[in-house]
Amino acid sequence: MQIDLALIELGVIMLTLAILGRVAARFGIPTIPVFLVAGLFFGEGGFVPVVEADAFIEIGASLGVIFLLFMLGLEFTPRELSQSMRANAGAGVIDALLNVAPGVAAGFLLGWGPLGAAVLGGVTYVSSSGIIAKLLTDLGRLGNRETPLILSILVIEDIVMAVFLPVLAVMLAGGSALSGVVSGTVAVAIVMSVLLFSNALGTVINKLAGNSSNEMILLTLLGLATLVAGLAEYMHVSYAIGAFLLGIAISGQVAERAREMLVPLRDAFAALFFVYFGITVNPSSLIDVAIPAMALAATGVATKMGTGWWAARRAGLAKKGTLRTSLMLIPRGEFSIVLAGIGLANGLDNDLGPMVVAYVLILAVGGSIAIRFAK
Repeated sequence: MQIDLALIELGVIMLTLAILGRVAARFGIPTIPVFLVAGLFFGEGGFVPVVEADAFIEIGASLGVIFLLFMLGLEFTPRELSQSMRANAGAGVIDALLNVAPGVAAGFLLGWGPLGAAVLGGVTYVSSSGIIAKLLTDLGRLGNRETPLILSILVIEDIVMAVFLPVLAVMLAGGSALSGVVSGTVAVAIVMSVLLFSNALGTVINKLAGNSSNEMILLTLLGLATLVAGLAEYMHVSYAIGAFLLGIAISGQVAERAREMLVPLRDAFAALFFVYFGITVNPSSLIDVAIPAMALAATGVATKMGTGWWAARRAGLAKKGTLRTSLMLIPRGEFSIVLAGIGLANGLDNDLGPMVVAYVLILAVGGSIAIRFAK
């Protein structure tokens, strides 16, 4: 990698994002769809393809998701989240039933076989924790009554994916499903253990860092967040949910100071996450799959809104809260792209990649705009 060219590319991208962010603010639209489209401009097949800075942007994108979910976790206590997950287990079941089926059916209709159908079922099932976390923050909805419900559904989805991903990876590689199930079970046990012992972990962190300087707290939290996220990913749990659980475990003085210090880092690296998402797409590859992707996206909007509507009404939310819950679950993102990558790496149909990217872009951009402007 040529450092000078990488720095020039990165500088151009960041300045472009700054300009686009100001334009988006001027017209009152969310920055997420703007940054996603900007990624298409800088990606392979775009007007100014990024070459040297790509590796750094990929790491920055991962850090963006980590910071988003870590700071989101700071807003909630383990007890609040556990209670919400227990209360909304039924919503998790409805979510899976409604949203896996369209992808599985589409996979068989496209002739991709059982494994291809399973991959596409996972793609249509899981919402984007990164995009939703950003929207909740930008729109000032962290204190809304529906937010714990939304987060509990996202956590349930990630726990399901913790089992699904290792099983799917083993099956695609031609191995035994038993080893995948064992790995998935271990991953779920880790998530539950963190929830059970997070109070003790938070106490230890407060004692170690509570009276430290801002510099030491920042280094401690960055080290913990990236370490926990990496370990979670190694154990086949989403690194995003690992960062989220760590945020839940931290409270008191450290949490207050963390909110002040990490906001600029979160916003800067989150922007790189959305740009990188667009960079991975070749715009020309989207044309051939546009019609099936739009049909699948329309179905995905209906099924996610159905999930949110059922869960919100069951939780006793008013009409406005019900609508916000339904729309907030629409965006798909990082997990869907990961699933497509696993499928392509193991020899599934080449149209899977463009199909998933088109589907995710439609729902990420369209969902973000709908959430912002829905009354």
